Amino acid sequence: MEVSADNVTAARSLQVFVYLYFSMATFWVYDYICSFDEEWTYLLRSRWSKVKVLFITTRYITFSIIIVNLYLAVAPLNEDNNKCEISINIITFLSVISLTCSECFFILRTYALWKKNRILLISMLFTLFAVILSAVFINGFTATATSYPTASAIPGCQRSSGSSAFFVPFTLFFVFQLVLVSLTLVCVIQSWRSAKGTLYTVLVKHNIFYYACGLLLSAVNVIVPLLPLSDTLSYFIPEDFEVFILAILATRMHLHLWHLDQHVHSSDAVVWISMPNMSSEDRTV
Repeated sequence: MEVSADNVTAARSLQVFVYLYFSMATFWVYDYICSFDEEWTYLLRSRWSKVKVLFITTRYITFSIIIVNLYLAVAPLNEDNNKCEISINIITFLSVISLTCSECFFILRTYALWKKNRILLISMLFTLFAVILSAVFINGFTATATSYPTASAIPGCQRSSGSSAFFVPFTLFFVFQLVLVSLTLVCVIQSWRSAKGTLYTVLVKHNIFYYACGLLLSAVNVIVPLLPLSDTLSYFIPEDFEVFILAILATRMHLHLWHLDQHVHSSDAVVWISMPNMSSEDRTV
């Protein structure tokens, strides 16, 4: 049986896709095992709050995205393009939720650094909402769903970056994250003499590192579709990688800050970093 060049290319792309998401799933499981004790200590000892729900959503929806992507790659969907589109739409929906939750963690942190300025909080949330809407309507997160030919023995769906408008939402995310890191730096410059305490220092470091990673990954998502080899590179689905990494960073940093806060209070060195709608046991974001 003669194998066409298109089938060979599709098989190689699918293989890279599967390897990538199996690697991401392995990393998520490894990270979960490493943080198992800290995570369940937090889940069992902290009281229920909006931030705790935000943590659980961010933490576990990422694994759902990986599972659906693996299903997309290996399931026998090559006879029904509608199923491909439905699967990719599910991934899009979950990715938008995950990225929104990750950003909300650091919007609240920036809000805390700026001494709970409500005008700033409303402005940040409104801007994030506008960026998310652009990602949905411009179709930036939704990759093109194309099933392989029925005669092909290759399972799954081809997923590529789609239209040239793909990079627009990530450009907006890049600008949004640049504004947030600028707000953090401005706050640090204004209060560097008066601000003291371990929690404040960790909070600022987390914010800057998170936004640096977000800026880098958003820049990659802007650049990749513009490259001559974008069709080949798009199989790496860098937008899903950004969602995955930012979710890991947001949840791990939250756990670290919460446990640090518990340690500080147990040592009677209280540093108040109050957050909205949070109990005394669950102040840190």
